[in-house]
Amino acid sequence: MKVTDSELGPQEFRAAIRELVAVYAAAMNVPERMLGGREAIMDRHAASAGFRCLTATADGVIAGFTYGFHGETGQWWHDMVAGALAVDPRNGYQDQSAYPWLDDSFEIAELHVLPPYQGMGIGRSLLLSLTAEREERTAVLSTADAPTPARRLYRGVGFTDLLTGFRFSGSEPPYAVMGAQLPLRDARPTD
Repeated sequence: MKVTDSELGPQEFRAAIRELVAVYAAAMNVPERMLGGREAIMDRHAASAGFRCLTATADGVIAGFTYGFHGETGQWWHDMVAGALAVDPRNGYQDQSAYPWLDDSFEIAELHVLPPYQGMGIGRSLLLSLTAEREERTAVLSTADAPTPARRLYRGVGFTDLLTGFRFSGSEPPYAVMGAQLPLRDARPTD
């Protein structure tokens, strides 16, 4: 199977949002009712400084995609995580400005691969390509706080847990917030 990676600029990304949301929904097994605001969120992300999106096409379909941008104060995810890191007693920091993971970070907002294409290295390839040659010092992301293949992938390229059992709102399942020094390491997990 031949996989072709492509980069989408903000305008191309916006034009492909519905197709990308379909990949997200299939990969995450998200109920239709949970997809209502996803397009608007992704559209806002496309306007962020340092925005970059990559897609992987196989068999004539977008098999996976990832995107991210420079994280900064005033962004919802950044501020939620900074606040939690600032009060987490494990970190020993008294205020969010002191926490080094977010000072100069690339926020990986999404990384999803359609189920039939998972386990083939597409996600790893997209992640490594997305973060290659970034000027930021760190990369940060959130993922399900569970022993998933995605979590193993992130650990395998250098991510470590910054927060576990974190809830962005009271009704969501718990997330792990993870961070890594850039550049990521291209190593296969040993577990």
